[in-house]
Amino acid sequence: MSTTNPAVPAVPAVPTAPEASEVTRARRTGGDLVVESLAALGARTVFGLPGQHALGIFDALRRSALRYVGLRVENNAGFAADAYARTTHGVAPLLVSTGPGALMTLAALQEAAAGSAAVLAIGSQVPLAGIGGGRHGYLHELTDQSASFRGVVKSVHTARTASQIPSAVAAAWASALSAPHGPVWLEIPQDVLLAPVDVPPVAELTVSVPELRPRAELIAAAADRLAGARTPVILAGGGVVRAGAEAELLALAERLRAPVATTFGGKGAFPWEHPLSLRSWLEDRHTTRFLEDADTLLVVGSGLGELSSNYHTFRPRGRVIQIEADLGKLESNHAALGIHADARQALGALAAAVAERVGEGERGSAAADGGAVGTDTPGTPDTPEAAVAGLLARVRERIDGQGLDLEQQVLAAVRDALPDEGVSCWDMTILAYWAWSAFDARRPNALHSAQGAGGLGYGFPAALGAAVAEPGRPVLAVSGDGGAMYSIAELATARQYDLPVTWLIVDDGGYGILREYMTDAFGQATATELTRPDFVALAESFGVPALRTSPERLRTDLAAALASPGPSVVVLPALLRMFAPTHLAP
Repeated sequence: MSTTNPAVPAVPAVPTAPEASEVTRARRTGGDLVVESLAALGARTVFGLPGQHALGIFDALRRSALRYVGLRVENNAGFAADAYARTTHGVAPLLVSTGPGALMTLAALQEAAAGSAAVLAIGSQVPLAGIGGGRHGYLHELTDQSASFRGVVKSVHTARTASQIPSAVAAAWASALSAPHGPVWLEIPQDVLLAPVDVPPVAELTVSVPELRPRAELIAAAADRLAGARTPVILAGGGVVRAGAEAELLALAERLRAPVATTFGGKGAFPWEHPLSLRSWLEDRHTTRFLEDADTLLVVGSGLGELSSNYHTFRPRGRVIQIEADLGKLESNHAALGIHADARQALGALAAAVAERVGEGERGSAAADGGAVGTDTPGTPDTPEAAVAGLLARVRERIDGQGLDLEQQVLAAVRDALPDEGVSCWDMTILAYWAWSAFDARRPNALHSAQGAGGLGYGFPAALGAAVAEPGRPVLAVSGDGGAMYSIAELATARQYDLPVTWLIVDDGGYGILREYMTDAFGQATATELTRPDFVALAESFGVPALRTSPERLRTDLAAALASPGPSVVVLPALLRMFAPTHLAP
């Protein structure tokens, strides 16, 4: 695919160093080694935004078969790469420049780290003479650029010569893909990228990504506990989705007849309508109590952090087994039989081990004979399926008692409008908070949000990345008016690449969730009210079809927009409210 837009004439770069003026279209440079290395490792698409020091890479792109998707802000390019990596379960290269361009990616890379997205960020550096803190006064110069990334990404890499580039790219790629997936940073000086190279093109690069297998004795111990449990329950987190372990989770849950709740990051890990599905109502005391009552709780791919533990109010009374690929999260919040392993590897081994302990003709856990968790009367004979139904009924009763008909109507309209094969990407907005708990993703790995790091502006650029990753699927982005302003420039990106993304903007005149938080805490809100544009007119100025809808017309209007080719915008003026929290109750 061509990496230039024929409608926009190329603007020649101004040489900034003697090496730049010597580069000709017939000569390969360090930049070619970068793109050749990416292609050799299997990359097909790269995201980014050019800058003066990185022009060697971007010049090389036009000599490669890589598809380039350029966004208007580096942070948004990072969000697009994040969603691409989540959607493909692979590596998403992100190309940016030195200094301000590099630093603009940090919020996106923090989200990639929290969400275990394998983003390979490659940035330029000042010329070699300026590296090391010598303060030579180069444009974009930082005393130690890589230091800005060390607390955010999995690993930091540097190539100081052309011959180091292929191996450095391969090492960064392997780090991003090792369990748990995550972002990495690689930087290369400007003069190294521009210098001619006299080596053959990179034809082959191989990386070895070790499988994070569980230790056999830990699987045996966990299988013994689960097979002997009277009331086993499973909490599935984002690690299950990132590992593609949905089938293994389903097999284990059905073997045990264990109810399964999913964290917000783990949505789609377990079928929503399954009779054992507790769904995702984690900010609910009924669900918290259900998990607490389990005599054996299996936590997979979650560190039981703030949101997954109902703001650290979760207090397990039974034994906990935790499977986690991120060593730093293992037993970080609760004592457990900790198994450091990839979720797919561990769940597969555990399902096989449990099957050996539970006969083929048996019904699974001892809960089938009575005493399932979650009953109103402790010890009342029940089945796991009935206990799940009872829990969901109590959650529904609590929500229905709060006068939140509009919110439920809007969320239902969105769900009905989005085809089952569609993908949704959610910004930090009240409707997204509802979706974390109440939205059925319908299929694995089809709902992405910024709930890991919690930064604004994720929804729309992430949807662009998902659309690139899964061409042909309808993609929905959901933002509030405040978050939409973070990424409004990417309407131009959507139009330029004709990406089939429908952007639903819920316009409530400000930072709605912060308005609620401040009003609840202080009696009134400060700095939450916003002047905003006419989003319909603004979208149309980019050549993107747009309309203003209402809660009553939302389902029809949104479905029509999603069925139309190319990008579109639907604006819903609505003041939505959150359901009452339960972690603040005595």
